[in-house]
Amino acid sequence: MTPTLSPRARLGAVVLAAVVLAALAVTYTVRATDRPEPTAGTHHVTLDNTHGLYVRSERGTIAALGKKSPQQTGLSCRRFYASGNGAVCLTTKPGIPPRSQAIVLDRSLHPRRSVTFGGTPNRARVSPSGRMVSWTVFVSGDSYAGNSFSTRSGILDTRTGYLIKNVETLRLTLDGKRYGASDLNFWGITFADDDNRFYATASTHGKTYLVEGDLKNWTARTLRTNVECPSLSPDGTRIAFKKRVREGTSDPWQLHVLDLKTMRETPLAEARSVDDQAAWLDDRTVSYALPGQGRNSTDVWSVPADGSGAPKLLARDASSPSMNAPESR
Repeated sequence: MTPTLSPRARLGAVVLAAVVLAALAVTYTVRATDRPEPTAGTHHVTLDNTHGLYVRSERGTIAALGKKSPQQTGLSCRRFYASGNGAVCLTTKPGIPPRSQAIVLDRSLHPRRSVTFGGTPNRARVSPSGRMVSWTVFVSGDSYAGNSFSTRSGILDTRTGYLIKNVETLRLTLDGKRYGASDLNFWGITFADDDNRFYATASTHGKTYLVEGDLKNWTARTLRTNVECPSLSPDGTRIAFKKRVREGTSDPWQLHVLDLKTMRETPLAEARSVDDQAAWLDDRTVSYALPGQGRNSTDVWSVPADGSGAPKLLARDASSPSMNAPESR
């Protein structure tokens, strides 16, 4: 026999349903199905027919968030980034020591080329045109690092095929003088729209620096201290980055935006510590991942880039945000 609900119970059920629907209308929850997804493939979603926010679900699949429900791309990645005419999917390969692979994707999200290297995926970026691809991985075994991890970053020119396996070969100028050290690490590369200039974090002797690099001349110079994981704005005038504002704590960073012309910093209205390389949604907004409600889960948030407003939740159980728009250069 089917139980009969009282009028009060029916009213409560209607109210509960309305609350749930309202919550779903505000944010996405990006969950993969139980069906295994290919490591690098595609469904009907491409960079041509879907312009919007791409995120990685907690199960590793990549989805495009449009105005309706999330669309699965068929990709499974540890890190993902899309821009202009291309994208990159970082995956891991089993073995000891661990190996990683950068799978370069075209506008249809089909694999064009793959590069295999040591380490665990940490950061990925594609230039605004889609031509230049970069990645950063954690590695172990460097003598100066002791029991901790260090980083390796690489860059691939997808047009010429030129591969830079280790950015540490850069001729770096620090405070106006040529500099080299065994503990010098680079990470968090972000490209300008000329496919030559780039920005990154350099670390040495316990300090971090924002560096501006020149690919053609393979040189770089430091611009500022205490800058990590830079992200260049679409108009090329500002850098979003995480700044260490609290020493000796588990939550040391705050998001800031640096005006490259005036070198003025603006703290953003996100009070929580963001351990991520922010991604610009447009010239006014940045997005990033923060720990979520579940164990080892993260959610994607956004905040205005001028220091105003308040953080906004974009997608639950998601990370690795990137925005691909029709005006991508």
